[in-house]
Amino acid sequence: MATPLLPNSCTEPDGSALIRVLSYNIRSMRDDTDALARVITACAPDLVLVQEAPRFLRWRKKLARLAAAAGQVILTGGATAAGPAILCSLRATVERTEDVLLPLTPGLHRRGFATAVVRFGGARLGVLSCHLSLQKDERYEQAGMLLDRLAGLGVEHAVAGGDLNERPDGRTFRRLAAGLQDCRATAPWGAEFTSTPADPHQRIDAIFATKGVDVLGCGVPIGHPGITDADLRAATDHLPVLAALRIPAA
Repeated sequence: MATPLLPNSCTEPDGSALIRVLSYNIRSMRDDTDALARVITACAPDLVLVQEAPRFLRWRKKLARLAAAAGQVILTGGATAAGPAILCSLRATVERTEDVLLPLTPGLHRRGFATAVVRFGGARLGVLSCHLSLQKDERYEQAGMLLDRLAGLGVEHAVAGGDLNERPDGRTFRRLAAGLQDCRATAPWGAEFTSTPADPHQRIDAIFATKGVDVLGCGVPIGHPGITDADLRAATDHLPVLAALRIPAA
């Protein structure tokens, strides 16, 4: 059976906005970047929450090249957030951005958040992209920082997404799901598992939204028009998560 289509992005008569949000670990663009761009383009996202963006030599140029190939622009993040980044379509009006470096645990990888506040029509939205720690205690603390950071954006509605390095039954995942909507659990769509493309067996990537956001569907866009299994396997070592959300007007 074919995967049903998610609704297209639009601004509704009351000023609310229907948007598509994509979360994707792109493994520093070390794989097939043409396949990666095709997958992103086919999803037609308004926002792309990137993890493992390029961080070293000419990283801005590499990320800009991917954004252009996928019909996006760089909103914020990359090396300045230790890997997370946000891309957006020209539909977004940007109010502000901030890249946040999290406390460094000696011997572990530096982590950060890419954050922004944007508007679509009459809707105002906080946005956060993250890639949480491989170490369970640090990961749990970072989840608390994520919730605090979203609350500190000063907006009623927000979305966060990324590579959590943990399954839904883990305490960090459950901490986030207790304070936010786990979009996949709220409105399942497409496939569930995000790792790995060659053998999907676990969901460690997710999109979350604050309670007032209407989740219309969320999952891995298997069978979505323009997306092939070959491109998904070639693009990176994670599968993307796509969500359709209705954001109430401010």
